[in-house]
Amino acid sequence: MPWCPMTPPAVRDKLEAALEASEAPAARHVFTVRMPKTARAEADAADARRKAGLSLGPLDGKIVSVKDLFDIAGSPTPAGSAMLRNAPAATKDAVAVARIRRAGAVIIGRTNMSEFAYSGLGLNPHYGTPGNAAAHDRAPGGSTSGGAVSVGLGIADFTLGTDTGGSTRIPAAFNGIVGFKPTSTRIPKEGCFPLSYALDSIGPLARTVADCAAADAIMAGDEPSTLPAVDLAGLRIGVPRGLMFEALEPEVSEAFEAGLASLVKAGARVVEMSIDDLILAMREALAIGPIAACEAAQIHAGAVEKTPEAFDRRVLSRIMLGYNTPARGYIEAMQRREMLKPAFAARLSAYDVLALPTVAIRAPMIAPLEADDTLFNAVNILALRNTNFGNFFDVPGLSLPLPVAGLPVGLMLLGAPMSDRRMFAIGAAVERLLKAG
Repeated sequence: MPWCPMTPPAVRDKLEAALEASEAPAARHVFTVRMPKTARAEADAADARRKAGLSLGPLDGKIVSVKDLFDIAGSPTPAGSAMLRNAPAATKDAVAVARIRRAGAVIIGRTNMSEFAYSGLGLNPHYGTPGNAAAHDRAPGGSTSGGAVSVGLGIADFTLGTDTGGSTRIPAAFNGIVGFKPTSTRIPKEGCFPLSYALDSIGPLARTVADCAAADAIMAGDEPSTLPAVDLAGLRIGVPRGLMFEALEPEVSEAFEAGLASLVKAGARVVEMSIDDLILAMREALAIGPIAACEAAQIHAGAVEKTPEAFDRRVLSRIMLGYNTPARGYIEAMQRREMLKPAFAARLSAYDVLALPTVAIRAPMIAPLEADDTLFNAVNILALRNTNFGNFFDVPGLSLPLPVAGLPVGLMLLGAPMSDRRMFAIGAAVERLLKAG
C-alpha cells in the first residue's frame, strides 16, 4: 500500500472533542460561557480554507478560549463579577480578540477568572473555582484561572489572558503550561476590562512557546514568523538570589536547580546576581501608594460606594487599600516607579535574561484557602512575589514548565523592556532543552 502523509484532523472534529471535554467534571467552572454555534461556524470555515489550500496563518483553526474580561461582540463582559453578569452585550470585539478572529482562531468560549482580575490564586465565589489541570483539588492560579486550565486540559490550544502582577505566569506555572507577560504597551488594551491602567498587560498562555509566540505576534499586529534559533552556549543568564528565593517549597527549589544545571551543561553562562535593592525600593514605593489598588479604586468607586456587598470580600479589601490612599501617595509611587524602571533595565543589561522560579510554591489546596482569609492573603502574597516586580518595572516575562514528576513547577525568564520577540526565541531554546531531559 503506498505511503500517504497523515492528514491533520478536521478543525470541526477537534472542536467537537473540545466542546465535549469542556462539559466533563474536570472542566467544571472553567468556562463562564460556551459559544458552540459561532465556534462551529468558525471551525467549518477553517476546514473549508484548508480544503481549498488556503491559510490565514499559524492561528488558523486553533481553538482558543478567552478570559472573561475581553469584549466579545454579542456577549456581556462580567470580568469575573456577579454585578456585571447581566451587563449590556459588547457591540464589538476587543482589539486582541478581533485580531485573533481575523487570523482564523476558533473561539470556544469565555473562561472563568478571579473577580476583576484581582488575585493570584484564581478563586471565585460567584462562578465557582476551576480545579487545577494537574490536580483538581488544587488552585488553578489567577487571575487567568479558567483559561490556564482549559489549555492544561487540552480543551483549548491557547487562551487570551492578562497579567497585572503575574496573572498569565502564575496559572501557567501551576498548570504546567507556557505563559507570557509582554511589555505593557505591546498589545492594545481597547475592549479589555482594566484592573490597573499602569500595570496591565495582555498575554497568551499555551502548551508551547511557538503557540504563545504566534498568538502574541497576531495580537500585537505583527507578521508571525519562525523564531530564530538561539544557541544556549554563551547565553548570559542572571540568577537573582536573595529575596526571590526565600520560602521556596523544596520541590520548587529542586526543580529550578535541576533546570539551571541543564542550562549550565548546555553552555549557558549562569551568573548569580542581586536585584534586592530594587525590589526593596519597589516595595517602599508601593507601601506609599499601592498602584493597582489605587487604580482599581478609581475604576470601581461607584460600585464600592453603592453596592460593596456585591464584591468578593477579598477583592473588596484590596480595592479599599487604594480607596483609602491619598492621591499624593499614588502620585509619589508612580513617580518613584518611573525613576526605578531605568535602574532595573540597566541592571538587566549585563544579561540576556534573568531566571528564577515563577512561583515560590506549587499549586495549593483550594479548600483551606476558601475557609481561611488569613491563609488566603498570605498564600496570595507569596504566589505573586516573584512575578509582580516584572509589571512594576515593565519587562517581558515568560514562564516555562520544568520537567517534574509531581505537581507542576515553572521557570520564569525575564528580559529587557521591549525584548519580547527575543524572549520567545530564547524561551523556545530553553523549552527544547528541558523537554529533551
